[in-house]
Amino acid sequence: MSKLILAINFIIIAGLFASAQPALQIKLQSGDILFREKSSENISEAIDKVTQTSGETHFSHVGLVEVTDTGIVVLHAYPEGGTCIVSLNEFLHPKGDSVRVIAYRLKENWQKAIPAAIPKVHRMLGKPYNFSYVMSDTAHYCSEFIYLAFAADSIFKLEPMTFKDPKTGSFPKAWVEYYQKMGIEIPEGKPGCNPNGLAASEKLEKLGKIK
Repeated sequence: MSKLILAINFIIIAGLFASAQPALQIKLQSGDILFREKSSENISEAIDKVTQTSGETHFSHVGLVEVTDTGIVVLHAYPEGGTCIVSLNEFLHPKGDSVRVIAYRLKENWQKAIPAAIPKVHRMLGKPYNFSYVMSDTAHYCSEFIYLAFAADSIFKLEPMTFKDPKTGSFPKAWVEYYQKMGIEIPEGKPGCNPNGLAASEKLEKLGKIK
């Protein structure tokens, strides 16, 4: 009887554990795009606040998946390291912060853009991070990096940037202080892109949560 009770308890616990795991198991492919939700950093919060599209996404960072012979890596542009390659695990756990990562994939009609995009991002590796967020050939920020990867096939488009809080119509303190330290004006209205804008593209389909 005791063995039966133990077996039943094991089944119950195993069932509860399984139900707590993500229901969606995603097999990533080269060319998939990972969007990372805002972290606890002030600038991450500032990016999300002024780039909302539908209220359904709260992304502040983005990277491109490449499946290699040795594992899955993510190519991205980041303040620490510039344009670089990191392991999937490193992308999922920035500085040990707890953030959600959502995977998207180009729809079938646009999959043909991937073979050219992967070598394109490799050619852009080793450049510094673009802290000004003004489009540049010598430095790149995260969504600019992804935009340029697919630019030849016009997958994404540039929009006039805004750094104003949509609720107040004024610049958040974080952005004011950010550009004051850089010694330049806030590039309001200049062409650019952001993670939330990229994720809203009709050429992408949402796969689901990675973590």
